[in-house]
Amino acid sequence: MTTRSRLLAGVSATVAALLLAACTLSPEATGPAPAPSGSARPAGRCPHHPNPACTGVPPGTKLTRLALNEDGAAYRVRTSGVVLDGVHIPGHLLIHADDVTVRNSLIDGYVINADGPRSFRFTIEDSTVGPAGGCQTLPGVGQDKYTAVGLHVRGHSDGFRASGDDVVIRDSYVKLCSNPGDHSDGIQTYRTGRGLVFDHNTVDQRDVKHATAPIFLVDDQIVDAVVTNNLVMGGTYSIQLKNARGKLVMRGNSLVDKSWIYGPVDSDCRTVDWAGNSLVTIDRSYRITSVVGPLACAG
Repeated sequence: MTTRSRLLAGVSATVAALLLAACTLSPEATGPAPAPSGSARPAGRCPHHPNPACTGVPPGTKLTRLALNEDGAAYRVRTSGVVLDGVHIPGHLLIHADDVTVRNSLIDGYVINADGPRSFRFTIEDSTVGPAGGCQTLPGVGQDKYTAVGLHVRGHSDGFRASGDDVVIRDSYVKLCSNPGDHSDGIQTYRTGRGLVFDHNTVDQRDVKHATAPIFLVDDQIVDAVVTNNLVMGGTYSIQLKNARGKLVMRGNSLVDKSWIYGPVDSDCRTVDWAGNSLVTIDRSYRITSVVGPLACAG
């Protein structure tokens, strides 16, 4: 079966099966030669909570379209230290080498770092991930040992997948969608490890029909998770952190009042450091217009 066939067939399977199918591609050409890291990410793009205007590819960025090198379905990087800066990938991005950096770029599909049983460390920042139209069942970004900062994730049923150690996600905006049979999440853990950080992100799951939660962290392999300063909305129970061990922090988060289906929270209150979370209202730019009251833990 070709890579394209596996990718298309995987759309109707579970997300776990989709990830596995996407990661068993045949060797092809390498990416560009390693390049210097370039300028640092500008500070203060999102002075309030992240929104589409201050995340993703910065305005005015000139993008260079890269030819897909995996059966016309994906672009595969196999050289360590590669920097993809200001590129447009009209498909999926497969990161199969360590210390890859992606910045100021547009990826029309998903970004994943697993190749069979192996995975590779990478950083992605100030980039837009996902199609401008339609909805892909696969998570936008996964699966472990990655740092994501300043992303705009769109057109995906799941925003981020955490399936291992050292996942750090900051200053990003996620607008979710779903297909029949999906269980959409802003961030979902699956066989997670240690050191998850989810800080200062916005996850909008309102009006998604096949949804679970903007924050869905229920894997019993989670050890140490810090969830702070996020703005979330939608879902069945919007904030779920349970079955985890170690240092578990849920502080300073804001949940849009009455945006959930069943309830605001379903978490292990006895094990989570829960403080400073609030119910809020927002405007169309995701600015908080009022604080309705404190958001208590429940579960």
